[in-house]
Amino acid sequence: MNAGLILACRNEISTVCRKNNMDPSAVYWLMNAANGCQEIDCIYVVTDDADIKEMTEGSGIDKVKVIDRSENCMTGMLKPETVMLELADQDYFDTVILLQPAFPMPSATDLAGGFAEFHKPDTGSVLSVVRQKRRHWQETDNGFIRLEDNELTENGSFYIISRKLLLQSQSKMAGNIRAYIMEPTAAEQNPVNGCVEQEKFREAVSNIRLFLTDCDGCLTDGGMYYSEKGDELKRFHVLDGMGFRLLQKKGILTGIVTGEKRELNRRRAGKLNLDILEQGIQDKLSVVRRICKEYQIDLQQVAYVGDDINDIEVIKAVGFGCSVPNGIPQVKESAVYITQKAGGHGAVREVIDLILKYRS
Repeated sequence: MNAGLILACRNEISTVCRKNNMDPSAVYWLMNAANGCQEIDCIYVVTDDADIKEMTEGSGIDKVKVIDRSENCMTGMLKPETVMLELADQDYFDTVILLQPAFPMPSATDLAGGFAEFHKPDTGSVLSVVRQKRRHWQETDNGFIRLEDNELTENGSFYIISRKLLLQSQSKMAGNIRAYIMEPTAAEQNPVNGCVEQEKFREAVSNIRLFLTDCDGCLTDGGMYYSEKGDELKRFHVLDGMGFRLLQKKGILTGIVTGEKRELNRRRAGKLNLDILEQGIQDKLSVVRRICKEYQIDLQQVAYVGDDINDIEVIKAVGFGCSVPNGIPQVKESAVYITQKAGGHGAVREVIDLILKYRS
């Protein structure tokens, strides 16, 4: 069995991640990448953090299993090998890929590419690298120097090794080592890290105090379903619901502002304990301004997700205006960020995870 291993330790400094860097959003995206890789049969999240456990268990990903950190793994400077070897002793896997929240975060395609390298003849282990285009000079035998423009630098995103070699070497890298090169474009395509290199995104999400979203097309897939009795049905995604809970734990206000007026919306907002529900709204910007005044929040401290023409003014006015990929072209042109996931398929959660990752 090929296993994905995520070491989610937040309560102390470790070599895996420094304090507070491994937040639930980073764990979620690592799980999502591992779940999308057909080579990975099971995903183990080893953690001591209650928020991460709750997010993991509520992720809806069948491959995921949560493992509590043992006393042996509670040291001040935890090495990844400590946990890997402990699980290897219990025969949890034949091959393991260690996943870490390093930039760029690995995608499912990257992980599949890593396994493709691992399956090549005589390979002992694989690590992810990036090309560093810097001007490095190397001395030659005759005393001159020559320019070496490209270097492969270990980025820490993932490591692959067999259980047998791990136990023999006591190291996450051993034998003949191959590299999987993660291209810069992989970072741009990743929902979490596509924003990292652009400071305006960091600033936009770091001080969010109010999160608002449209309903139909964002929290739902935009479809209207009817039973034979004429009952109206909507499909909401469980990951979005968990996302609202994570925001609320951080003291961020949450709400829905929608042009439709439906009892289903009221029931969903009630179940999620949202602070705000505004229905039947055509002039959304005026309503958002009123909400901001009521809660003494600046528009630049607001995140909003929309998909249609009546969302455009709000998206342009707030600090972090977002669109779903199924939004109309004008909305996507106005947005600072366009989600990879479609409305009703975890798009709202994607934006929430960005906010939680970069919130100061």
